[in-house]
Amino acid sequence: MGDLRDLYQEVILDHSRKPRNFRPLERADRRVEGFNPLCGDRVTLFVRLENGEVRDISFQGSGCAISTASASMMTEKLKGKTTQEAMRLFDEFHGLVTGKPGGVGNGEELGKLAVFSGVCEFPIRVKCATLAWHALKAALTGGAQSVSTE
Repeated sequence: MGDLRDLYQEVILDHSRKPRNFRPLERADRRVEGFNPLCGDRVTLFVRLENGEVRDISFQGSGCAISTASASMMTEKLKGKTTQEAMRLFDEFHGLVTGKPGGVGNGEELGKLAVFSGVCEFPIRVKCATLAWHALKAALTGGAQSVSTE
């Protein structure tokens, strides 16, 4: 199990050091600000939707390694997904990191995002891992322009 944890840590550190899709999105349809007052993480999520599909998605902000890596990996996973698929992934990811699986799938859809499975052992880090995801949910549902983990 130690080797697997080392691999997971390396994936998270890689995405934290070199986040993918870390840029403003000029033609974004949706923009949501997210803030985790407990940790100080801040994220701005940009989403461009077309015909019910996530055509492009990016983020900017600052935060801990878990928050940044989660946002980076989320944006990679969601490009080309329908809004329904994206919401299903939100449910799956949230279940994974809270230790309460029970989304509509079996978790296999998450792929590399499974590296966050250990977050449930550290409840204070759940908010770090889910910040960008809550911003996503607000963006997809047309909800708030800003979200907080508190």
